[in-house]
Amino acid sequence: MLSWSRRGDRTLADPEVNVHLHHEPDHAVGDFNLRSEDADLQRGLRFLTFNIQVGITTTRYRHYVTNGWKHVLPHGRRNDNLRRIADVVAGYDFVALQEVDAGSLRSSFINQVEYIADQAQFPYWYSQLNRDLAPFARHGSGLLSRIAPNSMEDHRLPGAIPGRGAIVARLPYADASVLVVLLHLSLGERSRQRQLEYVTQLIQDEPYVVVMGDMNSHLAQLLFDSPLARTDLRPADGVQPTYPSWRPSMALDHVLVSPSLTISEYEVLDCRLSDHRPIAVTVTRADEKLPIAM
Repeated sequence: MLSWSRRGDRTLADPEVNVHLHHEPDHAVGDFNLRSEDADLQRGLRFLTFNIQVGITTTRYRHYVTNGWKHVLPHGRRNDNLRRIADVVAGYDFVALQEVDAGSLRSSFINQVEYIADQAQFPYWYSQLNRDLAPFARHGSGLLSRIAPNSMEDHRLPGAIPGRGAIVARLPYADASVLVVLLHLSLGERSRQRQLEYVTQLIQDEPYVVVMGDMNSHLAQLLFDSPLARTDLRPADGVQPTYPSWRPSMALDHVLVSPSLTISEYEVLDCRLSDHRPIAVTVTRADEKLPIAM
């Protein structure tokens, strides 16, 4: 379990393993009020997962070549794009971010998770550093939360090439706790299988589970031809493609839940601020009379 720190504390021995928090009053976001310590049971938990491609907008395949320099060097419009991303994620309780920079030359030494958290007024955030190529790039994932996690863990995932991780948070919800696993899996099939085996071990025997992120896998492959086939995780009805953002044809980003939970709302947002589109879901308890394991 990771320790907590006050926002602005720069004396920590390892800033990558601390959750930074505001001490602020309730936030007003969209058309409802959010309390930082609780969730409205009538609306459920609102999750969003988004691969933000380190703040780069891609709208054509050729941009991977013509805009490739933006993965290495800073550019003036990156923070403008991050502010637009903050507007997209602001209305959710818990956000998983993939392909973020933790503060290097290409991001003008700005931790992009912290920046989005500030812009969208999230009281809790965490930046996971998975591949440190400082000073040029510090590649990782992140979470934003309006709910104080009961606990949080940073896991390094196995793979042929190091640099993938999982963030595991336990969120309070009514009288239960929901284990949320944030992922950005490898492109290679063999490494993905090893990583999914690791995740399967993490979630076994957990009654309430949400697994979400950029999994670089088609849904059928995840559910029937990977270690997740041994679990009872299930997707939303009517899964839609998320990649590429300008003309989605592949569903590579997913939200999967255990049978004790229900995805009551599912939407792939028409958002073209990255090369992936974000997925937004609302998760509720499938049966509030189920026995709760704490």
